[in-house]
Amino acid sequence: MTLFWILCTALVALGIAFIVYPLWRGAPKRNDVARDAANLEILRDQIAEMDADLKNGLLTPELYEQGKRELETRVLEEVVPAGEQAPAGSPNKTLAIVLAVLLPIMSVGIYLVVGDVGALSPANPHAGMSAGGEVRTDTGISALEKRVEENDQDGEALVMLARSYMEVDRFADSAKVYAKLVKLIPDEAWVWADYADAQAMAFGQTLRGKPTEFINKALQLDPNHMKGLALAGSAAMERGDFADAIKHWDKLLKQLPPGSEDAMAIQGGINEARQLLSHMKSGGKTAPTLEQIAPPEQMAPAAGKERITGRVTLDAALQGKYSPDDTLFVLARAAEGPKMPLAILRMRVADLPLDFELDDSMAMAQQMTLSAFDQVVIVGRISKSGTAMPQAGDAEGFSVTVKPGTKNVKLKIDRVVQ
Repeated sequence: MTLFWILCTALVALGIAFIVYPLWRGAPKRNDVARDAANLEILRDQIAEMDADLKNGLLTPELYEQGKRELETRVLEEVVPAGEQAPAGSPNKTLAIVLAVLLPIMSVGIYLVVGDVGALSPANPHAGMSAGGEVRTDTGISALEKRVEENDQDGEALVMLARSYMEVDRFADSAKVYAKLVKLIPDEAWVWADYADAQAMAFGQTLRGKPTEFINKALQLDPNHMKGLALAGSAAMERGDFADAIKHWDKLLKQLPPGSEDAMAIQGGINEARQLLSHMKSGGKTAPTLEQIAPPEQMAPAAGKERITGRVTLDAALQGKYSPDDTLFVLARAAEGPKMPLAILRMRVADLPLDFELDDSMAMAQQMTLSAFDQVVIVGRISKSGTAMPQAGDAEGFSVTVKPGTKNVKLKIDRVVQ
């Protein structure tokens, strides 16, 4: 805060210097000195000519003396006395003094009216805030928590606190705050969509159950809500309703800029859903296996530089509940948006604990790769049926949100899909 005021003072002083100094130095001189010098030079020339004429006999001594007296009189009339060259009451100097006083007063006054004096205070909950309104610092979050404790009806503070919790991966805390928000402002689609996202992240990163209810509520309030449509498509994919996923994502795609990264991601999800739906319509009673979705030869050939490495283990409570020959999937998917795997590895339970590596060569669609997203989640899943889609009785676990290129990710399969 002190540094801020020091910088402001320095900038104001610099502004004054640029404006006032030229005015002060430029007080009117009326070019009198230059004019007088020119006049004197002319008179000297004329006297020199008269001297030459007198010497050459062209002027009589009487005419010479008369002309010389006239020239001396002109000198006295035309040359301004030195004391009169810079009037004390210079208007430029007066203006310079006035501006030097008014500029700092006006600067401070305007800031106090339109600015926020406490914006940079450490106690201010907005300090350390990102462009999206989230606070990432512990101090900022603590200030927001205190603000909510003092007034749990402060909608702005609740929104910032919920989003800040999401930013630092405190998903359960975020979901609790959104539960308060939907009571305070129940008719806003974005609140329900964000609530669904937080609830899903807090409880197994699945959109089944309550998150789906919240998504439906968001779309009831605003059928074109973009995040609601994205989550609705992902929820439909998760429960195997590929037609519904296509419907929601196609509606979302029409709202996105053509050729944008988001549009490409959604288009990739639509393509996958259509492929899965085609398989179901062609006689498949269950979701297709990994090989049926994307045979190895159709995988993206380039590995890319954004590979993720780590180790997946099975929780002690689930040991012995699955056959060594049951299928083990390790996959990466976007932290937000379509749940289509960005990279997928198929192994067996017998391979646990497993050191894994995921990269762009393991993508199921060319547009949906690890390097196309900034934040991803690694999923480990044991499938008794051998299908890529989760089913009741499967076991799974999730990593924290990571960036492509992260190494040594720790992943534990510790819950049973209901």
